Amino acid sequence: MHEYIIDGGYPIRGSITAGGNKNAALPCIAAALLTEESVTLHNIPDIEDTRVMLDIARSFGADVECVKNHSWKITANRFANTMIPPELSKKIRASILFAGPLLARTGRAEMLPPGGDVIGRRRLDTHFLALTELGARVDINGKFVFYADALKGADIFLDEMSVTATENAVMAAVLAKGETIISNAASEPHIQTLCAMLVSMGAKISGIGSNILRIEGVESLHGCECTIGPDYMEIGSFIGLAAATRGSLTIEGVNPQDMRPLRLGFSKLGIAWNIDGTTLTVPERQELKVNGDIGNSTPKIDDAPWPGFPPDLTSIMTVVATQVEGTVLIFEKMFESRMFFVDKLINMGACITLCDPHRAVVSGPRILHGDHLVSPDVRAGMAMVIAAMTAHGQSRISNVYQIERGYEHLVERLQSVGAHITTVDVE
Repeated sequence: MHEYIIDGGYPIRGSITAGGNKNAALPCIAAALLTEESVTLHNIPDIEDTRVMLDIARSFGADVECVKNHSWKITANRFANTMIPPELSKKIRASILFAGPLLARTGRAEMLPPGGDVIGRRRLDTHFLALTELGARVDINGKFVFYADALKGADIFLDEMSVTATENAVMAAVLAKGETIISNAASEPHIQTLCAMLVSMGAKISGIGSNILRIEGVESLHGCECTIGPDYMEIGSFIGLAAATRGSLTIEGVNPQDMRPLRLGFSKLGIAWNIDGTTLTVPERQELKVNGDIGNSTPKIDDAPWPGFPPDLTSIMTVVATQVEGTVLIFEKMFESRMFFVDKLINMGACITLCDPHRAVVSGPRILHGDHLVSPDVRAGMAMVIAAMTAHGQSRISNVYQIERGYEHLVERLQSVGAHITTVDVE
């Protein structure tokens, strides 16, 4: 176990390369179990969440091999069991993503309720709805047991645009008999990556990128190679860091299409960037002034399913707004506990009014002061890193395990662009 020690007040400058999209890597690792042939995944980020997912795949009897840096080959030609080890299930919410592939390949999946970030109620009902529509049965008695004699295509209308439920439904449906239609499906870039991977394995999926997916089940899938795209959540975090510290940053390996919703949100805080090919540059001289709505009304940065502003970045935007001139409303609609971390920012000197569990009014700019912070989840933890780097004085951040679940080699990468951040071991 270790903690971060951060001396704030130093602008970052330099170049950094975007890591692979965590939220694409996790379902793609699970999808590798849909075939007995080898699947090679490239650009897998070296983070705790992917390591746990690979360990879960191993626990089923799959051969998991690191072929080179960030590239893994997974061969699931046999299943020793269909129970996710409890100690792994409780570490990561994405463990639920193995339900669809295990049902499709073996007809059975068992797991404890998954763990993950504590950001409010994270219902699993949509997973159960989708899988039972495909013919599965679910027993819930301290653990989840999914089983099915055979999966059959169905016309499914999801009760919410759940990313992971959409992924589970797609992975189960590709080997189900007949046609499946998934309406009200989530359409994030990581779902598009998963669907493209499945198509390269022989699946028949149309409507990729839309909210209606049509899947014609096939008898079997074959192996493939798949390259995970850049993590636009990480990119958005680094943009916010550069702007808040009044620095400049070049980010390599960006997908410009992923950045369109982010540009709209950041522009409300007077933050812009330039993109040349796959290179994004955050210039040093940002306006850092809230752009009011027509009539000079207080603007709102609110999240929504894709292509809306990503909910994972609302924590980042809250911190950045403390360094921007003007007042903005941050409206996090999806998770009722995600905004509770703002009390730490208020202790540091931020001017924030928490209206309710979903809304915070932020006025700036305010000078923040170093403090002892505890990371509650991946994104709020990264927001605390940004706050500490803008603050006067030294900050200590505990529970950084949560941050490192989503950001690869964060300390080393930030040090390379001038951050005064180190780690210290704790008992």
